[in-house]
Amino acid sequence: MESYHPVAWLMWLMAAALAALLTRNPLYLLLLLLAGGVTYLALERRSPVARSWRAFIKLGFVLLLFAGPSNALTAHYGQWVLFRLPESWPIIGGPITGEALLYGLSSGLSLLVLLLIFATFNSGVDQSRLLRLMPPYFYQAGVIAAIALAFVPQMVMAAREIREVQRIRGHRFRSLRDLLPLFMPLLTTGLERAIGLAESMESRGFGGTLAMPSPQQTLYRAGTLAALLALAGGAFGYAYWPTRRPLSAGLMAAAGLGLLLIFWEQGRHVRRSRYRRWTWRRRDTTVAVVSGGVMLTLLTVRLFWREALLYYPYPPFTPWPDFQPLLGLTMALLATPGILLPAQGKRAIEERGNE
Repeated sequence: MESYHPVAWLMWLMAAALAALLTRNPLYLLLLLLAGGVTYLALERRSPVARSWRAFIKLGFVLLLFAGPSNALTAHYGQWVLFRLPESWPIIGGPITGEALLYGLSSGLSLLVLLLIFATFNSGVDQSRLLRLMPPYFYQAGVIAAIALAFVPQMVMAAREIREVQRIRGHRFRSLRDLLPLFMPLLTTGLERAIGLAESMESRGFGGTLAMPSPQQTLYRAGTLAALLALAGGAFGYAYWPTRRPLSAGLMAAAGLGLLLIFWEQGRHVRRSRYRRWTWRRRDTTVAVVSGGVMLTLLTVRLFWREALLYYPYPPFTPWPDFQPLLGLTMALLATPGILLPAQGKRAIEERGNE
């Protein structure tokens, strides 16, 4: 059973990513990390795909531990001096300040939060269902993106399976040479899956021409090329002719509108099959409303109270982050999918038991 509607997940992704990108305040980032962690753990208990993204979260923790010291060793600025390295040492020589360490840790924490958010999103959304949200004309690009997103968890799951088989056979890793029995089966498995996927896509006619006459296809291609040239010309004029920026902006808008119309018209000739309609549940409405409220609150704060999201530990600012309860509550609301998901899972188990 699917956890949430893909549209609800997309809204949650936009709200969480917007919150992580708009602030470097470590207090708000910790709340985002907690909210994302609650949602990810709720998904991990019911989805084997979520476990395959655990390696990326571990990578985020490694980057967090590396970002603070690396920034402190390269940015010798601040009033809170922890210790000094010889000035003769290249790059790292000089005072090591607490402000640089805090700024590096906040940057690493922001990256960790983003990795956790995207890992949670990819764990909760089936790529095949997400592909249905793509506009009809971009179905080929959507298929490629879905395959690329599914490649990483499938590779991690295959590596785990191979590793378990090798442990049963008594194989132990003692040096780098012992990694060869892991890489070779993993490479072979990847090639077999790639060949099988290519054959299945070819048998289904993927990449074929659109269902329209050749003159019409030529007309659409010429229109697409003309719109792209107009878009590039408008961007060039906007950058290099300041006196004619309104004209350049109008040209870019007209070119963009023309591209959308051409893509929409071509998408009408793409045949798509739908075997089952999606169900929009009450919990999807809750997640969508909460995510929309979070985005609206953050954008309002960004426009009218920008300093509330700002964190810059270097002088003349204070190294200690400020905290606003309203913003903290806004970040914590992003844990809504994880809070609602376990209760829904218990209800589904009870329904199956009654059947």
